[in-house]
Amino acid sequence: MSGGGSDSGKKCGLFELIVFVVAIVFGTACSILSKTMMSLHGEGKTGETEQFEKPIFQTFGMFLGMCFGLVMHYVVCCFRIPFPGYTHGADVINGATTTTSETTALLALKKGEDSAGQPTTPTWMYFFLAIPAIFDLGATALCMMGLRYIDVSIYQLLRGSGIIFVAIMKQHILKDHLYRFQWVGVFFNVLSVFMVGSTAILSESKKDHPDEDDNGSAGRAFLGILLVMLGALVQAMQFVFEEKVLTMDIPSPPLLLIGMEGLWGTILCLVVVYPLVYLLPGDDHGSYEDPFNTWFMFKNEPHIQIAFAVYFVAIFGYNFFAVLVTFLLNSVWHAILDNFRPITVWITDLFIFYVISTSFGEQWTVYSWIQVAGMFVLLYGTAIYNAPNAGSISLEGDWFALGLDFSPEYDSIRREELEREQDEQFKQRMLHHKMGSSFFGEIPPSLV
Repeated sequence: MSGGGSDSGKKCGLFELIVFVVAIVFGTACSILSKTMMSLHGEGKTGETEQFEKPIFQTFGMFLGMCFGLVMHYVVCCFRIPFPGYTHGADVINGATTTTSETTALLALKKGEDSAGQPTTPTWMYFFLAIPAIFDLGATALCMMGLRYIDVSIYQLLRGSGIIFVAIMKQHILKDHLYRFQWVGVFFNVLSVFMVGSTAILSESKKDHPDEDDNGSAGRAFLGILLVMLGALVQAMQFVFEEKVLTMDIPSPPLLLIGMEGLWGTILCLVVVYPLVYLLPGDDHGSYEDPFNTWFMFKNEPHIQIAFAVYFVAIFGYNFFAVLVTFLLNSVWHAILDNFRPITVWITDLFIFYVISTSFGEQWTVYSWIQVAGMFVLLYGTAIYNAPNAGSISLEGDWFALGLDFSPEYDSIRREELEREQDEQFKQRMLHHKMGSSFFGEIPPSLV
């Protein structure tokens, strides 16, 4: 829940929790598969065996997978399949059943549907949805450039701090003011990210780079940190923009948002990004990433094809459920979702190493206890943010509240929830009365 605005009435219930957990599963699979695909080898265009380190290709694959959202969007619309964010001129309206053509017409007029009850989307919306694709592409490019100068552990740590940008923009741009206890939840989320990231940093040995000049190394590290932080900022702009698009007066259905973002991202990769990275100097046959070499390796190596196919499904599943998280909850929850990924990836890596094969995964170290503590801090912060809903933690002066007491805010939320339920019940009674009215031309007030 949030202090107001478009989040009014939203809370993390059982259904939202299931969507959130499924998104974590797909997100974890994406990270593992991305890491696995980067470690595969295949024959390059020169005939030599090369490692398939192709970050731009994975970005392209991400957008391509998201395009499947357009297929699902039109299937949902054509077959009138019940789905979050879609209305099909249902016969049951706020508990009042009706079968008259007048009701269908009124619903179509109100919700922007045709006479058959199908959702209609203005043409400009299809072009408007290029904006989140540009944000996503910009964030990925900045983070990938920054990753060249810093360790992966620091990279993950900096990406996780993006929740701060999301919370600030949500409050000052979307005007959804967070309660003070929610800011406390955000703080613990950020703290957990730093704890998890610190374990990998502590595990790094300085002897890996004994001959490197300190000043040059510091300068490159600073540039890397700056680029990744800019990427986190742009990613936060994407999350907030997606929430805005999903809650506008003429909202974009979630599947259309995913599909169009994927379509625009695919086009931008083909006509802008790939020509650019081909011209930029690098280690891939003289280019930052050579698309011709990528295609040659992909075409001739079945293992890469299989890994990409699974990655394609996983990346669509993750983006699909992540957008649902934004729709059902808000953009801060989307950022919290991303903060769970380093921990779930770490747990999965431990499982792979000790249960499946020691050739993959990650080994337990003395610093792993910090990651365990970070996991509990993350769960603690998320439970605080979700208060006072079921399964959450309310800070009301108890020992686990660390002396913090936000009882007046919780009472205010409960009063607003009660008033909203009473108002909804009143509207249902009035609508039922209006539907039974003998005055055919009268429009129910809740449909105006």
